[in-house]
Amino acid sequence: MFYRSSLQASAALASLSLLAGCGLLSDSGSETEQRISVGTTSSPSTLDPAAAWDGSWELMRNVFQTLVSFPTGSTSPEPDAARECRFTDSSSMAYRCTLRSGLKFSNGDKIDAETVKYSIDRIKTIKVKGGPAGLLGSLDRVETKGDDEVIFHLAKADATFPFILATPAMSIVPPGEYPADRVRDDGKVTGSGPYVLDSYEQGKQAELTKNPGYKGFADRKNNAVTIRYFDDSAPMVEALKNKEIDATYRGLTAEEVIGLEDNKKDNNGLQIVESVGADIRFLVFNPKDPAAGKLAVRQAVAQVVNRDALVAKVYRGTAEPLYSMVPKGIAGHATSFFDSYGDPDVAKAKALLAGAGITAPVKMTFWYTTDRYGSSTAPEFAELKRQLEASGLFRITLKSAPWKTFQEGFNKGDYPVFGRGWFPDFPDPDNFIAPFVGQDSVTGTPYLSNEITRELLPSSRQESDRGAVSDQFKRAQDILVKDVRLLPLWQGKLYVAAGEDIGGGERALDPQTVMQMWELYRKTSW
Repeated sequence: MFYRSSLQASAALASLSLLAGCGLLSDSGSETEQRISVGTTSSPSTLDPAAAWDGSWELMRNVFQTLVSFPTGSTSPEPDAARECRFTDSSSMAYRCTLRSGLKFSNGDKIDAETVKYSIDRIKTIKVKGGPAGLLGSLDRVETKGDDEVIFHLAKADATFPFILATPAMSIVPPGEYPADRVRDDGKVTGSGPYVLDSYEQGKQAELTKNPGYKGFADRKNNAVTIRYFDDSAPMVEALKNKEIDATYRGLTAEEVIGLEDNKKDNNGLQIVESVGADIRFLVFNPKDPAAGKLAVRQAVAQVVNRDALVAKVYRGTAEPLYSMVPKGIAGHATSFFDSYGDPDVAKAKALLAGAGITAPVKMTFWYTTDRYGSSTAPEFAELKRQLEASGLFRITLKSAPWKTFQEGFNKGDYPVFGRGWFPDFPDPDNFIAPFVGQDSVTGTPYLSNEITRELLPSSRQESDRGAVSDQFKRAQDILVKDVRLLPLWQGKLYVAAGEDIGGGERALDPQTVMQMWELYRKTSW
């Protein structure tokens, strides 16, 4: 039998439901000696938190600790390695954390306040291009008091700082094994998280076992996890059907999701959990490119792209059109691109080019990655090419590369136009605007907008009530529409497919859409 559970994002994070019509759920307490195998098409690009601002967080969340984190059911940060954290002033300028007692790394080294300071300081020192240093723009300095107290002094008010500390990029690492001025590159991990990384083969497999010295919020329902990395989703789905893996996360194509749902007889023993996702896909235009650097060209592309057709043809109901960098479900969401451009209109696009003295067809090269966002990425870019060329206004060349090469390329500014995905660092509109603007944009392409970076973001960060910042982010989105440096395309849904004997899928995704492997367990009675 094939079961499907459709959840709102909050419910997906907050509760573990009985699967419909079965009464299959058993006590998972006796299942702690089980190993769970999870497949994904998103392999880490790095094992060092100081360099990670991407899907590498999936592994890091399970092997490292942060001061605060998102326990299942929480939409705001709560203590993890810390015993307590809070702002010490009304202006959100100083954030104090007191550590739990007796914390140690898996190698036996002690974790104290100086260790935390070291871990955060090295992120800013190393400052990997496109890395998480961009998250720490509001941090002035880190102070320690005694062995267990850390105070983060901010250069400007930032009510989102606790959310930033909850990201896996802010993981605590031992100074003896992580250099202060460069990324660790020996392929090993030393952390204090729920699991220890026993072995790792890049692009192939990671073996995790329960960390016996772990002190934190995670209630581990298994004692070991194998993560298998697949280049393509098709062999991953076959491995699931053949019971070679217990669950999958990230990378299922629309056809595979629908196929799993429709062919119930052929998929006996599988279940799928669906939740509303905050992950988005968008195009990035390089202003230094002769074509993409022209506003009229970018506007014409925005006027031609048909999101409805793209989603219907490629994603078949597993995604929805997105007209703002801030997705539905996040405070401050708007439909700014639709409000400005309306439905796709070739005549309007042609007029935009003609008004700027640009002769069609405009030749452009679009780049995408082959192994980060799932197997639907290639069909998606083929459809974008088809739409743009059907207008008669563009000639598009498609090029692709594996994520590591792709990341190096866009960080060097080599790509005229390229596709990016964004899985939220934390569920706040700030995280869908701030990372993409400024000199250190995570896209690798600096995007200077003084009104956003010097006025709107600082103003919004003074507001502790994050539901009251809509005006600032509505204005920011209007600016993004005017510049068309970023073109939102679609917002995805999240799917966890698993064997019928696997429980915990409904609780496994945190608000950052990161898989908490410790929630998965094998049921014992039916």
